[in-house]
Formats: sequence, structure tokens, C-alpha cells
Amino acid sequence: MSERSAHWERVYTTKGEREVSWFEDSPAISLQMIHAANPGRDAAIVDIGGGASRLVDALLQEGYRSIAVLDLSAHALDAAKTRIGPAAAGVDWIVADVTTWRPARSYELWHDRAAFHFLTEPSDRTAYVDRLRSAVREGGHVIIGTFALDGPEKCSGLPVQRYDGNSLAAELSQDFELVETRHDVHHTPWDSTQAFQFSRFRRRG
Repeated sequence: MSERSAHWERVYTTKGEREVSWFEDSPAISLQMIHAANPGRDAAIVDIGGGASRLVDALLQEGYRSIAVLDLSAHALDAAKTRIGPAAAGVDWIVADVTTWRPARSYELWHDRAAFHFLTEPSDRTAYVDRLRSAVREGGHVIIGTFALDGPEKCSGLPVQRYDGNSLAAELSQDFELVETRHDVHHTPWDSTQAFQFSRFRRRG
């Protein structure tokens, strides 16, 4: 197990759902961005670093039928499966590090809330973009949420890289066109605030 994987397994085995700063009852901004991309209900969607997030619950409730959730932590994904119940059988649960993952299919929509910003090494960001390029089909959408330029400098004891829409676009290469950026203020379970940016890109043909 890599050091990165071990860190997130420790987090998810020692903390409850509401004991992590990124918990949200409803993934409102993510859903807004997904609705703006307007994928069909049969569109293949992958949630990168989804962990125990409730986004998959919301997508299932809205009738999306081809959902994958990828995370470093098997424990986090197991928690999500248990919460969802029988409907979890229809989700593709992937335990992997996105920087070394080999996508077995292509996706119409790639969603990442707060995974990319942990990649502080240029080589890891390059590896991420390589997977992004191989996984997202032409015309597909990419939604990445990170801490904004005025957001925290660390999360879960780890340093992060902060972005705005333009600096994130510069990381993704010319294959992805920036469509929109939205600012969001996340309220943690203990009611502190964190500044996020969410940017949506379209894969060029």
C-alpha cells in the first residue's frame, strides 16, 4: 500500500462521516455543475476521490444509471456502499490511485471535488491529466473542485495546491476548454468556512 493510500485509509477508519472537514449533507455545487453539463441519464459518470461522499446517492436518486466512484480508500467506498444499500450493486466501485489508474472505459463526465488539489508534485499532476485525457471522450465534461486562491493551505494534515479557473486550465492542457468557474464557500461540520472554486471544462474534439 502506498503512503498516500495508507493516509486515507487511516482517515476513514478513525473518523466518522461528520468528523471530516469535507463532509456535506447535500453536494449542491457539484450537482449544479453536473446539471449545467447536462449529461443524459445513461451517460457514464466517474467521481474521482469520491470517498464516502453523498454525490453518488444524489445521482442515483436522479436516475443516472452508469456511475463509477474511485477512491484510494476501500474503507470509504465500503461506507458509501453500506449507506446506499441494494442500489450500490449498480455502481462501479474502484479502489485506485488516480495517478496510476488505468481506465477500462471512457466517460462523458469526470467529477473531482477536492482530489486534484492534493497533487502538489508536478509529476502527479501530469499523471492525473494523462488519465483524464484517456478517460474522457471528445465532447465530454470535466468538473474539478479545489480550494480557491484564498482557501486553506492544508487539508487533513496535507499541503494542497490552490487554484482559480485560469491556473487550473493551465494544468489541464489545450485538450480541455474552460467553460465556467464558480466560487463556493463550504461550511465544515464545525461551521468554519473554506473557499472553493469549481471549474467545468469540455474535452475538445
